[in-house]
Amino acid sequence: MADRKLGLLLSTPPSHPSVETVVELAQAALRRGIEVYLYLIDEGVKTATDQRYLNLIDAGVKMSVCAYGCQRHGIPTVVVDSRASLSGLVVLSGIIDGCDRFLAFT
Repeated sequence: MADRKLGLLLSTPPSHPSVETVVELAQAALRRGIEVYLYLIDEGVKTATDQRYLNLIDAGVKMSVCAYGCQRHGIPTVVVDSRASLSGLVVLSGIIDGCDRFLAFT
């Protein structure tokens, strides 16, 4: 099962219930040996400094943060953890294409 990949997209603000849902899904997938790729876009970039999301990186989630989203929502890119990649929509396209399953929380 190590070859299985799950892609997750989060575009909601930190106050939205989807923020916790994404954390729980990612943790469950990791427990099953599934690689998890998380892309934060739009207001989802506001969770880039959330400790729950930093814990996901610690657990093995590959996190990407939309650089334009950071600019648009006033998140200085210097506060984004260096283990997360600042990227654009080409990376998101690659995640969608390269994963067995992709779930968007918008």
